Amino acid sequence: MEISTPQNPPLAAALITLATVFIAATTLLAKALGTETLGPALNPLQISHGRFLFAFLAISTAVAALRFRLQRPQWRLHIGRTSCGWLGITLMFASVAYIPLADATAIAFLNPVFGMLLAIPLLSERVGPWRWGAAGIALLGAMILLRPTPESFQPAALLALGAAAIMGLELIFIKKLAGRERPLQVLWFNNALGMIIASAAVLPVWQMPTALQWGALAGLGILMACAQACFVNGMARADASFVAPFSYATLIFATLYDFLGFGVIPDWITLAGAGVILTGAAVLAWREGRQTSSPPRTTASLRP
Repeated sequence: MEISTPQNPPLAAALITLATVFIAATTLLAKALGTETLGPALNPLQISHGRFLFAFLAISTAVAALRFRLQRPQWRLHIGRTSCGWLGITLMFASVAYIPLADATAIAFLNPVFGMLLAIPLLSERVGPWRWGAAGIALLGAMILLRPTPESFQPAALLALGAAAIMGLELIFIKKLAGRERPLQVLWFNNALGMIIASAAVLPVWQMPTALQWGALAGLGILMACAQACFVNGMARADASFVAPFSYATLIFATLYDFLGFGVIPDWITLAGAGVILTGAAVLAWREGRQTSSPPRTTASLRP
């Protein structure tokens, strides 16, 4: 069954922008938890566990308050999507403990590029020269951010690159799931399954968080739930090619939060690499907009 939502581009833009505020805040909290800012550094597996646990509790509260009736889900698609989402966010949280938030966030914008590449064998999509060119531009930006010289190479940036690749695969599952279930149901199953996966993975590395860390974990999960709700509802109210540019505001807020929280000022390499990646992503989004009369393609935007 297809689910339709009334189109409202201005509201969609506002929701996506608000989602970027929340997403950037979650990376800031993940960085604080992964360093010794709030106590002994937590393992990324424990940080992602807190993200899914508290997001699940927040969304379950909304489901109960709204008396929302869950329908039979597409189990295979949910499991595939959530597994990729859990691994991607764990790698992302691991990377932000070592590299600037702006670098990690910019590299994460490669996920639509990886989604495009994976759509070729998995969805039998055809990719033209414009999309290949956009992918090449974005990957060049990633190489700049990796700083591939013996003196400045950032190994932790490979974690962010891996996160982008995994989240690109997640886009394939999202593509197949889109329109089949209502947004709130998608969010509930995503976080319920994510909590189960994360709970099993965290057991070997679990340590008792400090009071501040518990608060940060709760805040991270609640902010992510809010970001997901804004993002899913925003995506449902306008074409992906229209809302994609608004998701790039995540980089602005991540840079701002990193400066306010940790005093990190982006250098020229960060600015150059991020600019190149965003240029490639913007070209890809523009090209998607020109293909609106063709069959739908992989969403060209950052997934929370």
